[in-house]
Amino acid sequence: MQSGNPALAPEVETVAELRELYRAADARAARLRLLSTNGRQLTLAEAATLETILQGCADRLGYFLGRRGGAVRLDAGEGLPIPAPGSDGGIVGTLEIEGLDRLEDITDPEDREAIRLQLEMLGATIDRINRARELQEREARLEFVVGRLFSAQEEERRRVSHELHDGVAQTATALARLLEGGAGTADRAKLVAIARDLVGELRGVIRGLRPTVLDDLGLEAALRALAEALDADGYKVQVSIASDVTHWPTHVETALYRVAQEALTNVRKHAGGPCVVSLELSARAGEAAPFLRIADRGKGRRPVATAATPHFGIDVMRERMASIGGTLDWQSRSGGVAVLATFPKVA
Repeated sequence: MQSGNPALAPEVETVAELRELYRAADARAARLRLLSTNGRQLTLAEAATLETILQGCADRLGYFLGRRGGAVRLDAGEGLPIPAPGSDGGIVGTLEIEGLDRLEDITDPEDREAIRLQLEMLGATIDRINRARELQEREARLEFVVGRLFSAQEEERRRVSHELHDGVAQTATALARLLEGGAGTADRAKLVAIARDLVGELRGVIRGLRPTVLDDLGLEAALRALAEALDADGYKVQVSIASDVTHWPTHVETALYRVAQEALTNVRKHAGGPCVVSLELSARAGEAAPFLRIADRGKGRRPVATAATPHFGIDVMRERMASIGGTLDWQSRSGGVAVLATFPKVA
């Protein structure tokens, strides 16, 4: 007997077939509801709410597949990998659902496709939050570095001001008074000595502002000059320079020279007397991470800088390297101190 309802095709006239259609329709509705609910929640996710929203999405995915919820880990592990956006194949997390280690374990192809889409949505959200966090961290680091650079500049101005006031100005004043007093032939030697002292002090201030040795000889020769000066003080300095850089950018060579200068000054202050010191510069073409390393084998362990007792010199070295896109690692141990400055490749 034919059905009186023309909307029913002959192949779906049985009750079993109708039930199958209803089940398929319910499954599609469930998939759409899952995609809609999770998608809406993921769109609203922020750094502070990411963990809660990911957990809610994982639970709904688990319930959809007939499991007892699920979980999301923000690293690679056992479970369904959560891909980052793009074609590089990066993994930003793992969806853990009991009894499910790969997409192929889902027998229904439409369910499998729905879960694949969900994994992509999870990956896009995690990647978005990660990028936002990285941007905030970079902005915070930049604010810190800029603030410290201003502090370093003010400290440098204060140092120059003190040197001019306590040294150059007083020497010049003494010279002027002798001249105003009508110095005779007997005072000529004293005038010459004062004038020479004045010139020496002025040169010292100028060196503090910009090392003329960099302009005259270049970075490598300037580093060797620092090492020779320390060696003349009784230290055993070992120098190793492996570089094929023909032209150092001014800001890079200045930063590296100042780091070496500060590090060797710290050796004089804190190493406890003459010891073995190594200075190594490595900057070859194609080298992934060129570096400047200065280490000593001084006596004892240096005091570690804390918030209460900051080590201004270390902070300044770090800021100098940060200003050229590099980093500085300072390690104190029982056998001395090592300063490692890494910087971008120099063409």
